[in-house]
Amino acid sequence: MGKENGKVVVLDFWASPYAMRTKIALREKEVEFETQQEDLWNKSELLLKSNPVHKKVPVLIHGDKPISESLIQVQYIDETWTDAASFLPSDPQARATARFWADFVEKTISFEGGRKIWGNNKGEEQEKGKKEFLESLKVLEAELGDKSYFGGETFGYVDIALVPFYSWFYALEKCGDFSVEAECPKIVAWGKRCVERDSVATSLPESEKVYEQVLKLRQIFGVE
Repeated sequence: MGKENGKVVVLDFWASPYAMRTKIALREKEVEFETQQEDLWNKSELLLKSNPVHKKVPVLIHGDKPISESLIQVQYIDETWTDAASFLPSDPQARATARFWADFVEKTISFEGGRKIWGNNKGEEQEKGKKEFLESLKVLEAELGDKSYFGGETFGYVDIALVPFYSWFYALEKCGDFSVEAECPKIVAWGKRCVERDSVATSLPESEKVYEQVLKLRQIFGVE
């Protein structure tokens, strides 16, 4: 049995941008997989067993072996299914640069960062969250420049890391009363370009649906 063989399952929550990364990577590599939707307020035994440290989605199960953390999963997928093009460039310096920017995304464009916007009503905390979010996007926009994708003409690792959050832009804009496109037009154009790819279009939910989920979260956390 080759290393790429074995059933592939993603423990998933449809609105999780982190799980979207894993699904995009699998679809880019044309890997057949199943998803198991998780109730994040009543987590399955399989999730708790598969990710006992963080107890979070996504978990990638290949054969019977679980892998946690979405960017680690993307790297695993890239290294396991090698018939399709790699998500990372072949040049070591370019690979390091891509990993740097994916790490920047991980640390600055996050669910927790977004929660500072949707998890607060208008006021100082929400304004701080908007400022941090847009400042990080502007740094990424400067790195993107006039390129089609972060790696140039090739959709790759940094794009996979960031593009799931594109599906959350609308919800953040509605909650925070601002426009990402007005502040970062090249990032929005890049997001639209990415969504033209089947792997991304199939993995990202509709923005309106994400917004509806965010309204539910606001009720749960007592914001509304």
